[in-house]
Amino acid sequence: MLKRIAAAFALLLATPLVAQEDSAPATTLVVLETAMGEITVSLETERAPVTAGNFLRYVDEGRFDGTVFYRRMMLDWGEQPNGLIQGGTQWDPERVLPGIAHEPTTQTGLSHTRGALSMAMGEPGTANGDFSIMLQDQPGMDADPESEDPVWQNGYAVFGFVVEGMDVVEAIHAAPVDPAKGEGWMKGQMLAEPVEIVQARRVTADAE
Repeated sequence: MLKRIAAAFALLLATPLVAQEDSAPATTLVVLETAMGEITVSLETERAPVTAGNFLRYVDEGRFDGTVFYRRMMLDWGEQPNGLIQGGTQWDPERVLPGIAHEPTTQTGLSHTRGALSMAMGEPGTANGDFSIMLQDQPGMDADPESEDPVWQNGYAVFGFVVEGMDVVEAIHAAPVDPAKGEGWMKGQMLAEPVEIVQARRVTADAE
């Protein structure tokens, strides 16, 4: 009996242990070529498959090509520059696709950290072809099940992160706004000269 235990123990020591956490969640790289430079984003196709898949459909079908970053929101607290930029289809009937199911951060495990991509929406199920990029950490946009406000119970859906080109994001954020543009609480947040997204494309193995 002791010999069997010793043999089993020896076999265990000789067998390399493979940690499950070594395999990172699957992602897909996309380049947003803008009039101010390139922004490379890593889409969370495994952790946020519905939202990332929707974004990829817009990319693959050329629906982002020729759209613009049209809004910048500034926040005067925390590390500067702070806030977000927003771009996309702006409900263009020739480009927009039906809304998608909401993937809250409590489900995906993602968060609105610096460089996070987040879907713009009115309410869960309406997100389609407009998105924002965070300048700094904005955890208040994450889902908060304890909130009394239904909007913040669901929060917004993070589906990717900028991996290159945050300097371009910051340059867009620093562009002048038109104080007369925009409606409601977004008045004064619209760029005077929107920044064109010339082309959005996947990063292929050949390109790498």
